[in-house]
Amino acid sequence: MTCHTLTRKLRLRAASLLGSSLLAVAAIGVSGVTFSSAAFAQEADEGRQFDAKSGEAVNAALTQANAGDHGGAVNTLNNALNLPDLNAYERSTMYQMLGQYSYELDRPADAQRYFESAINSGGLLPNEVGNIRVVIAQLMIGNGQYREGATRLENYLNSGGQEKPQYVELLTNAWVQAEDYRRALPWAEKWFNRASPKERRHFNLLNFLFNNLGMQGRQADIVKEMIGRWPEDKTLWDAWASMLANGGREQEAFEVTKMLYLGGALNTESDLLKVVQYYSFYEMPYQAAEILEREMGANRISRTPERLKQLSGLFRQAREYKRAIPILESAASQSGDAKLYADLGEALYNEGECERSEAAFTQAINRGYDAGKSWMLIANCRYDQTNTLERLNCDMSDAEMAAAPITRARASAVEAFNKVPSSSRERRNASKWIQFITAEKEAIDNRCVFERNVERDLCYQKIKLAYDSEIFTGGFKLEDQNCLKFKADYDAEFRIKITEDDG
Repeated sequence: MTCHTLTRKLRLRAASLLGSSLLAVAAIGVSGVTFSSAAFAQEADEGRQFDAKSGEAVNAALTQANAGDHGGAVNTLNNALNLPDLNAYERSTMYQMLGQYSYELDRPADAQRYFESAINSGGLLPNEVGNIRVVIAQLMIGNGQYREGATRLENYLNSGGQEKPQYVELLTNAWVQAEDYRRALPWAEKWFNRASPKERRHFNLLNFLFNNLGMQGRQADIVKEMIGRWPEDKTLWDAWASMLANGGREQEAFEVTKMLYLGGALNTESDLLKVVQYYSFYEMPYQAAEILEREMGANRISRTPERLKQLSGLFRQAREYKRAIPILESAASQSGDAKLYADLGEALYNEGECERSEAAFTQAINRGYDAGKSWMLIANCRYDQTNTLERLNCDMSDAEMAAAPITRARASAVEAFNKVPSSSRERRNASKWIQFITAEKEAIDNRCVFERNVERDLCYQKIKLAYDSEIFTGGFKLEDQNCLKFKADYDAEFRIKITEDDG
């Protein structure tokens, strides 16, 4: 066998072996990427051949490697590198084989170093150097050196290297692993645009990158396209609603969430609570309460004191106090929480159930709730009852006024206002209420005094006229009989004096 023939066979076998072994590198770091073989199968040129000794060593290494003895092949080649007068081509080929076998031995760092030496030996053609640079970049990426490997692979492609689909995918994933999403994006878009057919993973990657780069508009476009392809995927709808909300389009996000709920796509407690929150946020507390109550009844939302409090709060916002009261009673009795008792007292106050309201506020005060706020509402409830009672009128006697239900209700309210602690911030308002109620009673008294004085003065005039007309009428004749009740007072004040003067 001539040296030329041996060299050609070695190149062909090395190319085949290197190519098959490098396919295994595809599993490093990113799945689905394959490496192409270096282009070794070329015609021998001047200086690109083995002599007898180096050829024998290389042949022995190939034989060992084919038998699965990659460690022996590495030792054989390392010894061969010490042969005198090796040319650049021989060294480059041996280093490539060492790189391949080191990789087979799961020594990626050694493999990388040997491939670097293959380039530095100067025996490779430009296209071979490019191929080895790709292999080195892949090894670096597979070894966790994502940024360095991606930079090398990107430099190779940007300098005119063949832009194979597997290189684009590997480069995309390498930049993603390096968390340099901005450099990953243009390669990801190439990978996406060239994919046929497009799979879910292609969409997922662009969605991920747009999200991390804050490109909400483009992310919205890709998610809309994904929804069109996979409308049954609830996570896409959730993402769509979230993007709308984060983009200031809360109303549209609400509509999406509402559609999912009505379509039966929302089943988890967190999703259902989100629906309740949306209805509440958009000032539909009654609808929110209806949903929350229904889902608690279906055991899809837990019936905890906190949820009962939320439900009662929604009914109270909707002014459905009667529906809020039993819920608050249940929540308060379960938890013993002072604030819940206070909320119950307020709900009962709004329904005008003052006795029950006062009992609830008493429970709240005993559990440490603000006594000032509690007594203010108790007092207000007592006072509000005066609106349902018969008003005082000036036809009543002082005793009748004092015994009237409205008078007792006012006194009860004043008593409650007086129980607001002096240290409370509500004390000033309580004092104003006491002044108001007192002034209200004084106003009634003053009005009655005024009305009585007006009537008395008018009757006094009629009585005087009747006395003055006695000479013509033949005696005292009072036309307005209602004024008779004032005649004794008139006589005592005026007629006795006249008689005394005449005497």
